[in-house]
Amino acid sequence: MSQFYLDHYGFAVRPFSILPDPAMLFWSDRHRKAFAVLEYGLMTRAPLTVVTGEVGAGKTTLIQALLRRADPDMRVGLISNARGDRGDLLRWILNAFDISVPPGADYVDMFQTFQDFVLAEYAAGRLVVLIFDEAQNLGADTLEELRMLTNINSGTDELLQLILLGQPELREIITRPQLRQFAQRVSATFHLGSFDMESSVAYIRHRLQKAGGTGAEIDGPACARIHAEARGVPRMINKIADLALVYGAAADRRVVGADIIDELIRDGLILTAAPEPLSEPLPGAFSEPTPAERPARLVLAHEQEVKRDAP
Repeated sequence: MSQFYLDHYGFAVRPFSILPDPAMLFWSDRHRKAFAVLEYGLMTRAPLTVVTGEVGAGKTTLIQALLRRADPDMRVGLISNARGDRGDLLRWILNAFDISVPPGADYVDMFQTFQDFVLAEYAAGRLVVLIFDEAQNLGADTLEELRMLTNINSGTDELLQLILLGQPELREIITRPQLRQFAQRVSATFHLGSFDMESSVAYIRHRLQKAGGTGAEIDGPACARIHAEARGVPRMINKIADLALVYGAAADRRVVGADIIDELIRDGLILTAAPEPLSEPLPGAFSEPTPAERPARLVLAHEQEVKRDAP
């Protein structure tokens, strides 16, 4: 069916695949700021950088875009959905850098192996960057263990950088009293909010054009209905828009209207969940307010200082 609607609309590829694709990345204002935070963390060699967002907000796509721009003098390890105790954490980390774990190695042995790796990379002029995707799955104890890993850093140079991406629960975990030392080491943090109406419409047009279309295959009222039903979350927008194109092609419609979105809803093809409440921001954090709130402000925290850019 997907090939059928590609031919029907003249697309070269599916405009709304839910798989992360940096080639399709839409640089909304929120995504630009989130990416700026990630680049800021790398540029300043910040020990800890945290980016959060709802499921499907585009965090993984941003990381993939960041990896494509990574300096060749960086050794980057990427870990997704890591779980387990502290021994498991070190195994995840060593595996991310293709470092063999010595047979029968205990926690101390694995820590020493990793520390030797970081020091060797530093001596060779390379910075070690460790990225955790879905970091909310780590839990408080494992996050504290990550903080302890940053003790490898000494003197004036940072040898190890950590970048954490996760759902809003990650912010709630980090702001717990027992993780105050972790929060103090976070140099930059950003919450990637959902799209407002204008951004959703621009996002839909962008992906239609990137796929080889005109951008008008889904009309304005339909875009508005998609935005409302998806609550501005990019992944949900993709799901609804993809189904809408299938329905439109089946009805031999060249342009998808709001009536097709309503038909999808009536047929029960769209499942949505209530959004998670956002926890309080981290100390020194900068976050993206909802569209109903005032324009976003940017706050960068480096060590003990906080710089604020007022609206």
